[in-house]
Parts: sequence; structure tokens; C-alpha cells
Amino acid sequence: MQDARNLRVKDVALPLDRCPVLAPTAFFKTALEAMGRSRLGIVCVVDAEGILRGIVTDGDIRRQLLKMQKPFSAFFGDDVIEHTIPHPTTVGPDVPLLDAVNLMEEKLVWDLPVVDAGGKLVGLLHLHPIVRLLVNQQDG
Repeated sequence: MQDARNLRVKDVALPLDRCPVLAPTAFFKTALEAMGRSRLGIVCVVDAEGILRGIVTDGDIRRQLLKMQKPFSAFFGDDVIEHTIPHPTTVGPDVPLLDAVNLMEEKLVWDLPVVDAGGKLVGLLHLHPIVRLLVNQQDG
């Protein structure tokens, strides 16, 4: 098993096909459904070229629900882009994993979208696979 100090984000990140990804014009309700299916607390919003345009997290949804003064049905019918964090913290695939973990700790987040140099979404770094890897290294 590879030492965690030598791992890169791309070695642990969830591949794009395991990330909940939506177009900017998807209904906000669809974001909730995608989070439920993926069992992750995040949805990445990308344009037609795959460029990351924002994220929505379960915490964002809770905060929006508390501050919005409109019926749920209207809220759920909004385009998801209206409720995204438009410039989220991201990480590159070749960043050392431990640097990414430190960034996650600094920003108090469990997920970091992984983007290439052009801003295209290529995966998602989620805390649970990192913890699983480190626990397995301790047991092995």
C-alpha cells in the first residue's frame, strides 16, 4: 500500500461518474434528488463544456430554506445555478493529498471539487475515502 505522504488527489478522488453533476438549468429539486442518490452532501454544477460553475451542499440548502421567504414549490422549481456557491474552493488532481486534506480542514469542508488547469471538473475529493485509506494503512 502506498504511503499517504506520496499520494496525490487523483489517487483518492471519486471519478466523475460517481459525482453528482448537474447542468445550470436543472431544477433545484433535482439537486436534492442527486444528493440523495449519491449519498454525498454536494452537487457540482457544470456547463456544457464540463467547466465547474458552482456547487450546492446540503448545508447551503438548509441555510437557503431558513432565509428564503417563498413557498417550497417555487424554491424547488428554481434553476440550480441560482443557489450555487459560484466560486468554490477546488483542488487540482496532482496536488499532494495531505495538502488537500489540510485545505479541507482549513475551509471546514468534507468535499473539494477536483478541476484541471482549465477549470473542467474531473472528480470529487470526499473525506470518507481519505479516512478509509488512512485507517487501512494503520491496520495494514
